[in-house]
This record gives sequence, C-alpha cells and structure tokens, in this order.
Amino acid sequence: MPDPINLTADLPYFAIALLVGYFLGSIPFGLILTRLAGLGDIRQIGSGNIGATNVLRTGSKWIAAATLLLDSGKGAVAVLLGKNFGPDIAVLAAAGALWGHLFPVWLKFHGGKGVATAMGIFVALYWPVGLMTLGTWLAVALVTRYSSLAALFAALLAPVYFWFSAQYQMAELAAFMAVFIILKHHQNIRRLINGTESKISRQNE
Repeated sequence: MPDPINLTADLPYFAIALLVGYFLGSIPFGLILTRLAGLGDIRQIGSGNIGATNVLRTGSKWIAAATLLLDSGKGAVAVLLGKNFGPDIAVLAAAGALWGHLFPVWLKFHGGKGVATAMGIFVALYWPVGLMTLGTWLAVALVTRYSSLAALFAALLAPVYFWFSAQYQMAELAAFMAVFIILKHHQNIRRLINGTESKISRQNE
C-alpha cells in the first residue's frame, strides 16, 4: 500500500469502508426493479441470478439496462466515496461493494456474479483500465456470443491492465476480485466445457 498503516488508528476506518461498500453493493437492484415492474421474482426465472443478464430473460430490455447501470453505479459510488479518504479506503470500499453484490445479507447471501459491479468499480478506480476491461467484455461477447466467457476474460485481464498501467494496488484488488468472479461462474465454466452454455441471442439482447 502506498502509505504506512497504523492498524490501531486505521482499523475502524477500514472496517467502516468495508461495511459502507458492502451495504451499497448488497442492494439487489435486479430483484427490486423486476418486482416493481410486475415481472415477478427474478430468482425464479432463468438462471435465478439477480444480475442484468438474467433480467434480460424477462423480456424487458429497459429493466435489464437499468439493472446494469445501477449495479455498475453502486460499485462506482462506493469507490468514489472512498477516494475522499484515500486510496486504501477506496480499495476496501470496492472490495466491500463486490462482496455485497455477491453475498447480500438480505438474500441469505445468494447474490449476483459481480461483473457489472466490478466494471463500475474499475471505471471509478482508474477509468482507462475500466474502459479497457469493458472493451474486452464487449469484444469477447460479440465474437463468441457468450456473456459468461466475456466476463471471465474481462475479470482475468483487468489485473493485467492495471499492472501495466502501474496501478499496482488496484492490480492486486482486481486479482482478488477476479477470484470471486470466477468462482461465481463455476457452473457457467462447466457448461462452457460441456458445450451447453447459452449464447446471447437476438431475442435476449
């Protein structure tokens, strides 16, 4: 970390950063928006995931787009709030936001897969790398039409982008986040290997 850390003095601030990030990240926008729109419980539709990709399966592009923006936004807001108190606080708030999305206490710790929230975090941390990561997702998705494969490539390459941009603390955070995102995609990885993973169809765009 860039500055010396006094754990005794700094630990309460670190804990607050994690908690604020967590509670921001834990807001289940996909579930909230689909219910408000009268589309039912998103957890009972498609993959049961609360993220934008599964929201698309309701047939509402607008709700899916809103879910994507809000899930990205909560990650960005956590980082931007944290930046007011230094880079360490921003990184901890980012980690908390991802954990909140993946394991929201309100949904018995069954959350989304973290891709949109991670994108918002990366853009807020260092926008050039955020855009490169988003570009990676778009490129892989357009070529392969697998949303999950695009997410895996983006998660794996984000730490590399940060490292070569000399953002070493952020590279460590991105590597940490990639581990959780990959673990959350374990079923998708199995389906990709078996050739049974669903592609992005024009119906679901």
